[in-house]
Amino acid sequence: MSEATNVDLIAHGTTSDADTIRDTAVAQPLLVATAIATGRAVLGDTTPGLVAGHSVGELGAAALAGVISDAEAIRLVTVRGDAMAAAAAGAEPTSMAAVLGGDEAEVLARLEALGLTPANMNGGGQIVAAGAKAAIEALLADAPTRARVIELQVAGAFHTSYMAPAVAALEAAASATVTHDPRTALLSNADGATVTTGADALARIVRQVASPVRWDLCQARMLELGVTGIIEVAPGGVLTGLAKRSLKGIPAVALKSPDDLDAAKALLEEHA
Repeated sequence: MSEATNVDLIAHGTTSDADTIRDTAVAQPLLVATAIATGRAVLGDTTPGLVAGHSVGELGAAALAGVISDAEAIRLVTVRGDAMAAAAAGAEPTSMAAVLGGDEAEVLARLEALGLTPANMNGGGQIVAAGAKAAIEALLADAPTRARVIELQVAGAFHTSYMAPAVAALEAAASATVTHDPRTALLSNADGATVTTGADALARIVRQVASPVRWDLCQARMLELGVTGIIEVAPGGVLTGLAKRSLKGIPAVALKSPDDLDAAKALLEEHA
């Protein structure tokens, strides 16, 4: 995978400091490579019943579902990361903030009044707002009732119209990509739908750069499809945390370090 990108994945994954890997152009290839590597380490020859990825994780999910090769996933995410970093740098100052709790309708109304986009609808009472830096600061200063607002350390307003230039760049790169139909159920961040063709899967991933992530709908679809166990690939923790609230009672393992591999393999063996 390192040969498919201009990013030194091994160095950044082992020795780089937090500030270095926070750079969008570094973080995105590193996240996808880590997801694919740990996913394959757990799965071996087993095909999971369902695969889904959150935001940039969709490219890792597409590789694990057989839609694109590992190298193509890294090539595309390198373009994605560079293009999103450029879009964030070229726009007015933008930011993102997690809104935890509160009444969903009230939270969404507050975001609309401030001109902010609900960029991530994560379920479990978590919505990530994105948009102009000044609007995020206004949200921090006056949070919705019974809600807590935490500004995120990100380079810009991802999954909003601010990222439109990045869509064009990724679309051009994707046009030369060979795709295959998913070999298992693959969910889309756009609406939680099960994607049936490789071409549609890749087109959705391209559009998603400037569109909200509906992880709440992905989790609802998991329940509909009868998911019995969840393995979150590295760097794990966030999605299993959301699952505890939205997919209650379903056993889950998050891969945070090599120490978690045995537990993940045990869960896989139990539910495969």
